[in-house]
Amino acid sequence: MTKIAKLYADKLRTPSEAAGCVKSGDWVDYGMGANYPDLADLALAKRKEELTDVKIRGGLRIAPRIAVAEADPECGTFTYNSWHFSAYERKLHDRNLCNYLPMTFRYLPYFYRRHLSVDVAFLAVSKMDENGYFSLGLSNAAARSIVGAAKTVVLEENEHYPFTLGCGTNHTIHISEADMIVRGEHDPLAELVNKQPSAEEIAIARHIVGMIENGSVLQIGIGSLPDVVGSLIAESDLKDLGCHSEMIGDAFVKIDKAGKLSNSRKEEHKGKSVWTLALGTKETYDWVDRNPNSWSFPVDYVNDPYVIASNDKMICINSALEADLYGQVCAETVGFRNISGSGGQLDFLTGAFLSNGGKGFVCLTSTYRSPDGTQRSRIVPSMSEGNIVTDPRSQAFYIVTEYGSVNLAGLSTWERAEKMISIAHPIFRDELIASAEKQKIWRRSNR
Repeated sequence: MTKIAKLYADKLRTPSEAAGCVKSGDWVDYGMGANYPDLADLALAKRKEELTDVKIRGGLRIAPRIAVAEADPECGTFTYNSWHFSAYERKLHDRNLCNYLPMTFRYLPYFYRRHLSVDVAFLAVSKMDENGYFSLGLSNAAARSIVGAAKTVVLEENEHYPFTLGCGTNHTIHISEADMIVRGEHDPLAELVNKQPSAEEIAIARHIVGMIENGSVLQIGIGSLPDVVGSLIAESDLKDLGCHSEMIGDAFVKIDKAGKLSNSRKEEHKGKSVWTLALGTKETYDWVDRNPNSWSFPVDYVNDPYVIASNDKMICINSALEADLYGQVCAETVGFRNISGSGGQLDFLTGAFLSNGGKGFVCLTSTYRSPDGTQRSRIVPSMSEGNIVTDPRSQAFYIVTEYGSVNLAGLSTWERAEKMISIAHPIFRDELIASAEKQKIWRRSNR
């Protein structure tokens, strides 16, 4: 038996044994996205009657189960907290079973290094390689910093997890850093399947793709709109594109399969797609598995605005829920209901602004239907009550609806109002003009 094999055997534990290291009052970390430790979570949930006041941090759980939350609907033992809501976590929040942790994504590793206590970290990883390294796979983000902060580190080996590559060892964890190893049979990795895009989203995507140049470096989010952007890019005449993106998904797979993702014009990591999280279908998970042209990095590197700006023609594409006449953007709440999170939208808007030839797009359909079926404008006079400002007006850049794209950089309040109203739905423009007049941000000459 090799030294690595012996170390592995010595540290191997059952899920129940690993969950047994959690004590009342502990802070427990599950990482983000696909780092989620299914077996350890189930085992910890079974200890509900033995423990009190156990706090868990996680985020972006796309599979419909967080065992510690579902097992404790009264929150008498477990309190689950998320850095960024998935659709499932949003539903948990509606049931008062999930709390939001505000953050700007690039700062997350610093939180763990400087401010947060972690008693036990449970992180899902790939199978170990011959040198004793486990890949962080689909979720690098703050995982290395979580391991550094944790008093006890438990790695859950997932047989379905891809082994993703990177620079140095910042995309892996060595067996010597773990206190326990858990293994067992897992369900296939949860897939994020996007819904069919609406006609409005297709129109928005066409506006954006028309402003992308050959050699651009792309950041594309996750969802139906980013997916259609990827499809249109794949069908376009664009070439020599690059990837430097917080998250990657099926959109980038489409662009790569169309032969357009060469990464040949990047200044940093030429030839490599750079990212920190991967969410999508099995096609995405297979694409990143031991792909020498795809590198995973921690989020404090990927989302650093100056690293982003090192790429010329940086194109950042993100979605929003509401924007006001001043250029303030909400991308995370509807009133007091938390929908997602701040994520790295502002990181990439800042990086795109600093990039030579960069463009930062915030996209939203001009209207939506309220629960009672009423058509309402997403462009409003000022932020609705309870809505969080994700992007301040001082950093507004390109705003896009199906009615066009406007660039607010450097504009006065009356210029912004004029531009925003020009991309609002026509049936709301007159009342928006009236509101702008009341707010004294409308010039009579605008008419």
